[in-house]
Amino acid sequence: MWALWDYCVNANPGTGDAARTMTDEAKKVIADIGYDITAEKDNIEALLSRCEAFLQVKDNPDVAKFITGSKKVILEKCSEFIVPKDENQLAAHRTFLHRLSRRRVRDSRLKLFTTNYDLCFETAAGRQGLVVLDGFSFTQPRHFDPRFFLYDIVRRPTTGDEVGTPLEGVFHIYKLHGSVNWSRTGDGEIEVDANPTPESACLIYPARGKYQQSYVQPHLELVSQYFSVLREPNTCLIVTGFGFNDAHLSEPILAAVRTNPHLRLIIVNPSADDLTARPKESNKYWETLFNLTKQGEDVWLINATFGDFAEMIPDLKSLTPAQRLTRDIKQLAGTK
Repeated sequence: MWALWDYCVNANPGTGDAARTMTDEAKKVIADIGYDITAEKDNIEALLSRCEAFLQVKDNPDVAKFITGSKKVILEKCSEFIVPKDENQLAAHRTFLHRLSRRRVRDSRLKLFTTNYDLCFETAAGRQGLVVLDGFSFTQPRHFDPRFFLYDIVRRPTTGDEVGTPLEGVFHIYKLHGSVNWSRTGDGEIEVDANPTPESACLIYPARGKYQQSYVQPHLELVSQYFSVLREPNTCLIVTGFGFNDAHLSEPILAAVRTNPHLRLIIVNPSADDLTARPKESNKYWETLFNLTKQGEDVWLINATFGDFAEMIPDLKSLTPAQRLTRDIKQLAGTK
């Protein structure tokens, strides 16, 4: 989030530890809307929220231009960092998907909910040979229809009338705040578009009005799926890369912990030790989660980065007889 502030507000963004200088445009907008940097800090979400609120009561072309420019920057910065030919990039994402999508036939598909706009998981899945079901049609142009979440992919035998078996490596992805390659057309359809404009991009841009915006399609459907999954029995929810700063997504997790006896919650954060050592200094959700852990609820906190955690995930797929034999031979030989 700070990087987005840097590129939206400063004249010399991306210059390491060098002192930043605001653009004249940003200075004027901040003065016009009365944004208090001392109190709010360098918070792009708070700044854009103030800008949106200001325009509700007064027309100001400078503020409107700043919002449009900021949206363009956010769209670009969340798109351009992925290098298609860099096989070393997204290694953690590939490991994470590979280990969690390898599961027994009788188990449900992995469901991945993300608030990120970028294409990291889609790109990693492509490099790993996995299949993503994202709620969009399989025809061109690809358009959003929640019915596609009900579909699955099976492998049918080449001969005979036997029922097919579910294809390995298939998972669902729900992008709760939209995606950099989603575009809203003039008639309201949501389509996959490699280069949407900031105005047509189907994103919930950083602002404190996320809760209200999430009740517009397709976000309403995706959030509904999120609520539904949290109520399912025998569910394990892994939370990583999420700071519990979005109340409309954090509150359902707390409610599920208290009301769903079959839910296991695993929270991964590289600052988990610090956040639990001083929970009152972080947001209210961390304090509540820490208290639930101490009370014996099925809530687990892991102090690790996303990459480290991906390496910790065990193989969820049961071993075949050949794999068990290989494992036993290795153990007898004293090798890993």
